[in-house]
Amino acid sequence: MTLSDEYVARDKGIARRGLLSRPGEFGQVLIRDFRRNKYIYLMLLPVVAYYLLFHYIPMWGAQIAFRDFDPVLGISGSPWVGLENFKEFFSSFYFDRLFGNTILLNIWDLILGFPAPIILALLLNEIKFNPFKGAVQTISYLPHFISLVVVVGMMVDFLARDGLVNQILGNLFGMQPIAFMQQPQWFRPLYVFSGIWQGIGWSSIIYLAAISAIDPSLYEAAMVDGAGRFRQMWHITVAGIMPTILLLLILRIGFMMTVGYEKIILMYNPLTFSTADVFSTYVYRKGILEMDYSYSAAVGLFSSCINFVLLIAANTISRRVNGSGLW
Repeated sequence: MTLSDEYVARDKGIARRGLLSRPGEFGQVLIRDFRRNKYIYLMLLPVVAYYLLFHYIPMWGAQIAFRDFDPVLGISGSPWVGLENFKEFFSSFYFDRLFGNTILLNIWDLILGFPAPIILALLLNEIKFNPFKGAVQTISYLPHFISLVVVVGMMVDFLARDGLVNQILGNLFGMQPIAFMQQPQWFRPLYVFSGIWQGIGWSSIIYLAAISAIDPSLYEAAMVDGAGRFRQMWHITVAGIMPTILLLLILRIGFMMTVGYEKIILMYNPLTFSTADVFSTYVYRKGILEMDYSYSAAVGLFSSCINFVLLIAANTISRRVNGSGLW
């Protein structure tokens, strides 16, 4: 047994005997663990610093949602108004529209967008000709590196009345030009499918990595038992990556009330507000353009609380049904 294994065995023994409740023993174990894994802790330091600086420390400013914030008076000096900002938002004309649009966009993305990289990873895993497989992977990764501004610009050009899409539809099917970007009913399909096109290849990487960790002998045993390619994929590949799928699904559900405002702001216009306006774009307009900081903070805090509740619920259901979760 090496010295490292001896330390690990001793730490486990201390934990079983309940000696870690002593401050001295806990400190010794912590120091030994830090010395043994100091480079791992060093790699973790930038991540911890990022979350502390940009996620936890700014939570102090969330209290402006309960104040009538005045930049001159500061956060602590601004008068306390309690839940008035939340009441104003819940009774406003925009609440139902924002809530419905945010939920519908996320449901579309969850149903269509979440399985897409899984399906792509499964299909790539079935390709045995490595040059073709590598070419498909490279082509599918490329859209991820295209700027959102460029992607939306391409959509505006291709989907214009005299754009490529309308020309194809007119020449092949004799259809009249459609103003895709100006019609509310087209906003959700365009937003979701353009997102799938841009992210499907990059998102499939994690599933391909999970597939590569599956023991090849399982496929050999399945072939001996007479299982075909589809049964091997379903009972071995999908089952092997199911913990990864559940983990990412729980994290995705935790963002059900969040939609990136950058792409929507680039895509929407006054004609598509009825289906395009979501919480994040409303917070941008109220907070940045109209400088109503307290009201926009209340809207953002409300959506974050809903995300937190959904994350807890998804994790609880996953643990009860499958016995695994984030914690």
